[in-house]
Amino acid sequence: MPRQRVRTPNAPGDAVAATVPGLATLTGSEQALLSCLQQAPDGVVVIDADARILAFNQTAEALWGLSQAQVLGRSLGELVPDEARAPFLARCMRQRSDTPGDGYELQLPGNDGVQRWVSVSAATVPQQPAPLYVVFVRDISAERERDAKMRMLSLALDRSDNAIVVCDPQLAILYVNAGFVHMFGYTAEEVRGRLPSSVLPGVGTDMQAVRLTRERVVGGLGHQTDLLVYRKDGSPLWTTLMANPIADADGGIQHYVVSFTDITQSKMHEILHKNVLDALVREQPLVDVATLICSEVERIAPQVVASIISVDGDGRLHPLASPSLPTAFNEAVECMRVGPTAGACGAAIWRGKQVLVRDAATDPLFAEYRPLVQQLGLGSCVASPIKSSGGRVLGSFALYYRDVCEPQPWHLRLIELCLHLCALALEREQTKARVHQLAFYDSLTGLPNRVMFSARAEQALAAAEYHAFPVAILFVDIDRFKRVNETQGHAAGDGMLRDIARRLGETLSATDLIGRQAGDEFVLMLPQCGAEQAAGVAERLLLALADPLVVGHVTLHPGASIGVAMFPDDGRDIETLLRHADLAMYRAKNEGGGSFRFFSADMNRMAQERVALETALREALRRDQLQLHYQPQLHSQPPYALYGVEALLRWQHPHLGDISPARFVPMAEECGLIDELGHWVLRQACRQMADWRLRGVPVPRVAVNLSASNFADAQLPARVAKKLSAHGLVPSDLALEMTESVMLSNAPAVLANLRQLQASGVRLSLDDFGTGYSSLSHLHQLPVNELKLDMSFVRDLEHSETARALTTSVLRIGESLRLHTVAEGVETEAQRAFLSWLGCDVLQGFLFSPALPATQLERWIGAHQADPEAAAPPATSGAAPH
Repeated sequence: MPRQRVRTPNAPGDAVAATVPGLATLTGSEQALLSCLQQAPDGVVVIDADARILAFNQTAEALWGLSQAQVLGRSLGELVPDEARAPFLARCMRQRSDTPGDGYELQLPGNDGVQRWVSVSAATVPQQPAPLYVVFVRDISAERERDAKMRMLSLALDRSDNAIVVCDPQLAILYVNAGFVHMFGYTAEEVRGRLPSSVLPGVGTDMQAVRLTRERVVGGLGHQTDLLVYRKDGSPLWTTLMANPIADADGGIQHYVVSFTDITQSKMHEILHKNVLDALVREQPLVDVATLICSEVERIAPQVVASIISVDGDGRLHPLASPSLPTAFNEAVECMRVGPTAGACGAAIWRGKQVLVRDAATDPLFAEYRPLVQQLGLGSCVASPIKSSGGRVLGSFALYYRDVCEPQPWHLRLIELCLHLCALALEREQTKARVHQLAFYDSLTGLPNRVMFSARAEQALAAAEYHAFPVAILFVDIDRFKRVNETQGHAAGDGMLRDIARRLGETLSATDLIGRQAGDEFVLMLPQCGAEQAAGVAERLLLALADPLVVGHVTLHPGASIGVAMFPDDGRDIETLLRHADLAMYRAKNEGGGSFRFFSADMNRMAQERVALETALREALRRDQLQLHYQPQLHSQPPYALYGVEALLRWQHPHLGDISPARFVPMAEECGLIDELGHWVLRQACRQMADWRLRGVPVPRVAVNLSASNFADAQLPARVAKKLSAHGLVPSDLALEMTESVMLSNAPAVLANLRQLQASGVRLSLDDFGTGYSSLSHLHQLPVNELKLDMSFVRDLEHSETARALTTSVLRIGESLRLHTVAEGVETEAQRAFLSWLGCDVLQGFLFSPALPATQLERWIGAHQADPEAAAPPATSGAAPH
C-alpha cells in the first residue's frame, strides 16, 4: 500500500519556534523569514551547534520522505548514510557566515526507497550563545542524468567514424565531430561559421543535389543522397549525405544535423562490380560493357578519363571505349601496333605490366604523338595490361589526367577492380564464337544448359577467386518427378519443368546463374553468397517450388531436394562443385526429400545441426520418445484445493540430452511438425487423464497448449471429441490453451472451432494474456473461460509498480468478464501474497511445484492432500502487501 505522508498542521514559524530551544525568541520578521523558508523550492534544514534539527521545510520532507515532526530534535547525521555522515556534517557546519558553504554532492536514500543525488550547501547564522546553521539541499538527480546523457552523446559523436556537422538556422557550421576532422582534414576552427556547401564541394560535385538537399531541409524535411565531395587536400571522396532539421517544441527549426559516410570503396564495388557483371550475365555487347566500365569509372572519379583497348592476334590495337575522349584518339589508336614506344597503352600491352607516365608532354613513350597529346590536353597517364585467367594479355585499361599529377592510391585500387572486369568481358568475347556453336539454351525451359552454365560459372568463379568472395552452387532435383511422367504423361511433366524453371528464375536475383542440368535437375550459382545466405535462398526455393501447380486439368504438388556446395571450401572449379552439390542433393533426397543439405559438414555445422534436430524430432514423434510433465494449479484461497494441471512437453534425447521446448517447438512450427506435435500432446494428455480417473487420482482437469494452426484446423472439435470418447473422458476433464495470436486470426474456422469446443464443455484458456495483441474488442467476442496472466508480470511484481498496475488491470478484466484468472510463474511468497490479496483465482509456479512426471505428480498430490498448506502457505493479513 502507498505510504501515507504525515504533515504538521501549523506553519513551522509557529510550531518550531514554540517548541525548539533557540528559536522561541525569534522576532516577528525572523518568524516570517522562517515561514518563507518553509515554502522554498530547495530543502532547508536549520540545525544547532550539536547538529540537532530545529527546522525542516516541506521540500526537505519530500526529499527524505519524513515529516518535520519525525525529525525535529534528531541529529542531521542520522538522515544520511553512515559512510557519508562525517564529511556531510563537516560541510554543513563550516564556521562561515558571509556566504553559503561550497556545494557538496551526495547520494541520498529517501524513505520511499528512491535514491536521489542532491547538492548540499550551508550558511552560518551567528547568534548567542551558539551559532545556527542553515543547510540547503537541492535535488540534482535530473541534472546529473542529463549531464551523463550529454557526455555519452558527445562521446558517441566523437567516436563515430562518420563525419557529423551541426549547423545553426542559417546553415552555418556550429560543431563538427572528430570523424569530420579525420575524414576531411579540416580543423573545427577552420570550418566554424562557414556553410558546408562552401567547404566541401569541388569540380565534380553535383551542385544540383546540394541545392536540392538545402531546399528540403530548410523546408523541414530530411534528405539523403550520394554525393562526391572533396577533402582539404583536394582529394575526392564519395559519401552518403544525410541531412535532417531539428525543431523545438513549437515546431521552429533550431539546428540542422548533417552526416557524411565514406562510401568510396563500396561505391566502386557497387557501381562497377554489380553493374558490369550484370551486363555480362545479360550478354551485353563487348563495346557496351567497356563503355559502361569507363563511364562508371569517370562518374566515381570525375578527375580522370578512362579508355579500354583490345589487342588482336597480330598485336594491333582496337579501341573499345573512351566515351570522354574525342574521335581523334580512336582514329590514332586503331590498328596501332604494340611496342616499347607505342604510347602508354601499347607499351603496357607489349611489356605485360603497368606503365606510369607522369607527363605525357615530355615522356618518350609519346614522342611520336606530341600533337595528339597537346590536342587532347593530356597530363599524366596510368596504363595497365588486361590479362586473361591464363596470363595472356587481352588489351589495356588506362586512366588519363588533364593535369600532371601522381595517381591517388584509391585510383590504383579502382584500376585493379576494372582490370578484372575488363578481363572477364574480353575473355567472354573471345570465347563467344565457340560458345555460340553449341546448344547454349535448353529448348524446353529456355534456361542455359550444362555447357553454358559451366562457362559462365567459371568466369564468375575467377572473379570470386580474385576478390576472395564466397560462391554457392545449388543442385536442385524435383521429388517424385518420375511418378508425374508415369501417371500424367510427359506433357504434364514438361509443363511442370517449365513452371519450375520460371519459379526458380523469379526467386533469384539478376546476378545469380541458373541452368538445367538434365531431366528434372537444375543448377544454380549464387555469387558473393556465404553459407548462411545460401541456406536462406534454399529455403525460399523450397517454398516457391512447393506451391500447387496446374498443368492442363491436373493440379500437381511439386517438391524438391537441394544440395549446396560452397566455393572455395568444397571445390575450386565448377565440375567439382557440381559433383559435390549433387552428392549433397542425394543426401537430402534419401532423408525424405523436401529439404536441402550442405556438402561440407564443417562449414555448415549449424545448418546440419538444425537438420539433424528436425530429423530427430520426427523420429521422436514416430517412436513416442517425447514426454509430458504436469504442473499443479492451485486455488489461491484456503483450503488451496487443486484446480488442475498443465501438461508441458519435454524431450530427453538419448544422445543430445534435454532439449528445451523453446528450441524445438519453434522449429516444429517452421518445418510443419507443429500440428502433429499438438495432436501427440492431446493424445498423451487424454491417455494420462484416463489412467488417473481409472485409479482415482483426484486431478480435476488437464490443460493442453495447442498452436494457432491447430485451432485453424476445421477438424479440431471432432478430433477432440473422438479422443475424449476413446479414453472415457468428459469434456470438462480437458482445457485447451491458446495464445493471443489465435484471438486475432482471420481464419474463418478458428472462431467456429472455439465456439463448438466451448459448447461441448471443453474449457478454453487464453495463455500469456497481456503480452501480445490484447484487444478487448476481440476478447469480449472470444469464447474463453479463463485468462492466464503471463509470468513476466508475476516476475516483476515485487519491484515494478507498472507490473503491479498491469496485473491489477488484468485481474479486474477477468473479474468483470466473469473469467477465471490463472497466474503462472509464481515463485516467491511475496508474489503469492500479492496475487491472493488481489483476488487472483488460481496460482501456478515453482513456489508450489515444478512440472513433474505423472508418477511424481501423484506423490505430490498425496502430500498436498495430507497437508494442503504445505504447498500453499496461508496469506498473512487482509492488508495489501508492500
